[in-house]
Amino acid sequence: MTDKLPELLTGWDVDQSIVTEEDRIVVIRWGAHDDIDCIQVDKNLRKIQNLVRNFAVIYTVDCVNTVTDFNIMYELTDHVTLMFFYRNRHIQVDIGTGDNNKITTPTITKDQLIDIIEEVYLAAKKGRGLVTSQHDFSSGVKW
Repeated sequence: MTDKLPELLTGWDVDQSIVTEEDRIVVIRWGAHDDIDCIQVDKNLRKIQNLVRNFAVIYTVDCVNTVTDFNIMYELTDHVTLMFFYRNRHIQVDIGTGDNNKITTPTITKDQLIDIIEEVYLAAKKGRGLVTSQHDFSSGVKW
């Protein structure tokens, strides 16, 4: 298992990761690397990165201290944010929270992450831009 998730250090790096990946989902975790919520999500992302490597690539972006280029465009105001892209297209995910543009819950488990990434991949391959996940975080209850 890799100890560290790949980090995108510039806006150009972020753009290139989204534009050039042809076959896999690009998962980007936005937030400050030293934020407790990001640390928890990163821990789960590290655990799954080898399990999903055939259909997803995972990156981190410190949008607080380093790469602030996308904060307004993607409304990156939460401590931790996960977004998904496929073939240069933003894929929205409905997890019951009302914000389909991104996932902002820090309590997401590694099994939920695998399920959601797989759901996103399968839907994106079929040309869908919105995925309704089997996981519902609307109640705030941890699965």
